Amino acid sequence: MDIFLFITQLLVVLGCIVMGTRSSGVGLGLWGGAGVAILVFVFGISPGSPPVDALLIVLSVVLASSMMQAAGGIDWMVSIAAKLIARSPKQITIIAPLVSFLFAAGAGTSNILYPLLPVIQDLSYRNGVRPSRPLSLSVVATGVALACSPVSAAMAAMVTLTDTAPWDFELIDILKVTIPAAIVGIILSGIVVNRLGKDIADDPEIQARIAEGKIAAPSANAAEVRAEVTVTAAGRNAGIVFLLGVAAIVVFGLFKGIRPLDAAGDPVAMTPIIEIVMFVVGTLIMLISRPKVAEIPTMSVFKAGMVSAIALFGLAWLTDTFLGEHTKLIAEGVGGLVTAAPWIFALGIFLVCVLTTSQSTATRTIVPIGLAAGIPLGLLSGMWAGAFAGIYLLPTNGSQIAAANFDHSGSTKLGTKLVDHSFFLPTLILAVTTIAAGALFGALWGG
Repeated sequence: MDIFLFITQLLVVLGCIVMGTRSSGVGLGLWGGAGVAILVFVFGISPGSPPVDALLIVLSVVLASSMMQAAGGIDWMVSIAAKLIARSPKQITIIAPLVSFLFAAGAGTSNILYPLLPVIQDLSYRNGVRPSRPLSLSVVATGVALACSPVSAAMAAMVTLTDTAPWDFELIDILKVTIPAAIVGIILSGIVVNRLGKDIADDPEIQARIAEGKIAAPSANAAEVRAEVTVTAAGRNAGIVFLLGVAAIVVFGLFKGIRPLDAAGDPVAMTPIIEIVMFVVGTLIMLISRPKVAEIPTMSVFKAGMVSAIALFGLAWLTDTFLGEHTKLIAEGVGGLVTAAPWIFALGIFLVCVLTTSQSTATRTIVPIGLAAGIPLGLLSGMWAGAFAGIYLLPTNGSQIAAANFDHSGSTKLGTKLVDHSFFLPTLILAVTTIAAGALFGALWGG
């Protein structure tokens, strides 16, 4: 009977996740809440704990990020990224994903990629590099970047799960595994992806477009490409303040001794530290750059952040309710499988990312299972980061659609059969290389 109830309730959880995925956006959160209602009122399960700490981190980060965007800080970051990419146009399949990764990790959002897409497309095409190569890998790289960002919603979820007894695995412990794993994964993937698809000179579709006059032939001497953004002093100052805030969070994570003490005389945990720093950052941006505060709710970062918070609220509450009821069974059953074959944990994160396109949801859903199974936290963190590439396995994300639309050569495709798009192989390649590197670094110096 226990197994029957477990399977039935698991089907409810999975069904709500699938329905939420179909609804997308805030629908994910609504279906999560509906699932909690079914588990509580139909099956008599005690409701789990809503992810309050993670939500508060998300809200504070989204507020600071939106202030930065309103002040022009993201435009300033994009201008810097464009210059970095333009320095090595022939190596753009490696350089562009690395720059995209670094800026997404620093800003805590993959949305920073959008204005970079036309820059990547133009530079690659003008230098004879098939645009689908750097475009596809740059998009996927921003997925794993959120496992390397002190201010992403996914990291907020991870920190609140691991930065407590008995694990006490803090932000810096996670970053020292995920950052090198992601960088190695991107470089290795760039080498492989640079061989995907036909070269421009050998691609009949691109050559036909050139012959018909729809697009110009590549011209390497036109290497100066500027992002179509307006950079202001206010934007520069806002971007610098935000990045200094990110750096401060990393420093507080590195050195416990500089944190204030709580009532018990212990260093304050990183969860409130992140929230405090982000509020200070937002306030400084407001005072220094003077963005129009009334416009903050209209910012794309604010809207996307609020949607993520609602999705995290509903789905994380649903999974916590289910896992709380079946912790022992999962630890002994599923946990045994994960312990015997840790890659199953990575596969679980990857698949939930595919289904929900949300790294924070995947974190709240699968990481507790890995913790219950006793996976070493260094190994867990490394595999967790690589599996984040899964959100791009299907061509359903805005950045994938934008990349295809910006690629005037037509080399970046969304496909028609779910697996024939330009992002499918880069997603699998980056996931495998980063998971492998993460497992190695996690074993070397993880907890």
